[in-house]
Amino acid sequence: MRRTGWGAIDVISNRLIFVGSGLITSNSKKDLAERLLELHEGIMSVLERYDPSEVAVEQTFVNKDAAATLKLGQARAIALLAPAQMGLEVAEYAPNAVKKTVVGVGHADKNQVQTMVKMLLPKATFDSEDAADALAIAICHAHQRGQKAYKIA
Repeated sequence: MRRTGWGAIDVISNRLIFVGSGLITSNSKKDLAERLLELHEGIMSVLERYDPSEVAVEQTFVNKDAAATLKLGQARAIALLAPAQMGLEVAEYAPNAVKKTVVGVGHADKNQVQTMVKMLLPKATFDSEDAADALAIAICHAHQRGQKAYKIA
């Protein structure tokens, strides 16, 4: 829960347009409550800056480390709460669904996802795997959503 990626695109008809991407980080030396607050403030800042009409979030996967899974769940709750506070619709997608939509294979690796994000959004810039993943989630949502004009973060 030290960082979370974000990505914003515009969808016009069947065109996907890169708007922005980045990373929200928290200070690992702070206690959990302060780190969650930093995450909330960072997400709210992105939402206020890009004013999306919809938001898409990746579903949590469970791993062997129960403590890490719990922290990820708490961070994910913030990612769901922040857009809900602004009255935005929030869609959720499993990691395999995102990979299958973007790459064509549900078990694609990070490099394959990044390559396809770059192909689908040629003007996209991202400085982390997390930002590329966030753009992939936005692309997945655009494909699931249909061909109406809207903004996704």
